[in-house]
Amino acid sequence: MSIKDRVKKGSSKLINIASENITKAFDYPSIKGRELKNAVKQKIREKAILSTKARLAEHHKTFDDYTDEELEIIICDEESRIKDDLKTKSLVGALAILGLDFLV
Repeated sequence: MSIKDRVKKGSSKLINIASENITKAFDYPSIKGRELKNAVKQKIREKAILSTKARLAEHHKTFDDYTDEELEIIICDEESRIKDDLKTKSLVGALAILGLDFLV
């Protein structure tokens, strides 16, 4: 193998390693963003399940009284309520920071 071939082979390896590292560096925020998004979804789901348990306890019911589809509908409804509540609270907080209390 000639020196020219060795240099070409070595340089192609370096280019591949560099491109992999650059790709990982640029993917890092998207990976962390997905992890954060999944963590937030999980917390909202847990709160929705607790709210569902409280709602069922008020009506003297248990999870066994409903089918999986019905429970999923109830939990999705609680999730949407929690998300709407978070949106409202964040909007009120942002307006309060800006000093626009007359809009609330």
